[in-house]
Amino acid sequence: MSKAALKKELQKLTKEQIIEQVLDLYEKNKAVKEFYQFYLNPTSGKQLADKYKKLIRKEFNIENPMKSTECFSVAKRVISDFRNLQPSPEDLAEVMLYLSESACELTALYGDYSMQFYDSAFNNYKAALEFLKKNRLLQQFQDKALQCVKWSSCCGYGFADDMKYLYAQYYPE
Repeated sequence: MSKAALKKELQKLTKEQIIEQVLDLYEKNKAVKEFYQFYLNPTSGKQLADKYKKLIRKEFNIENPMKSTECFSVAKRVISDFRNLQPSPEDLAEVMLYLSESACELTALYGDYSMQFYDSAFNNYKAALEFLKKNRLLQQFQDKALQCVKWSSCCGYGFADDMKYLYAQYYPE
């Protein structure tokens, strides 16, 4: 159903019927509940960002790498779910860059990973930097972006050079 068709159907309902439907969705759908909790209390943006960062950390378990799945698709879905809540650009940038931080820290601590791992880490880092640039947040997140480069410095497959080059593209001296 298109948005226009939905709007047409909703206009046929009374205010009470719409409220009842929203409450029903709120009760039955976790994503809807989380959206309204955030929408009605946007000051909890940092707390919500921390929640989503923990989900990413679970994928790149630095403390116990044997429990780490290193699944970028799951981590990207976490970011997508967070984006759907319409957080502030700062909070979204924090979560996006956290994926790169976690991946780079993991490989710095526990050695080389596959080329596919490095490609995914690089692509997510690039997406985060592009988001930072678009939202004029590069300066605010420069230390975190640089930390990713430092963690990648001991990695193979050209990953360290790629990360350093990309950083220099967004943070020229």
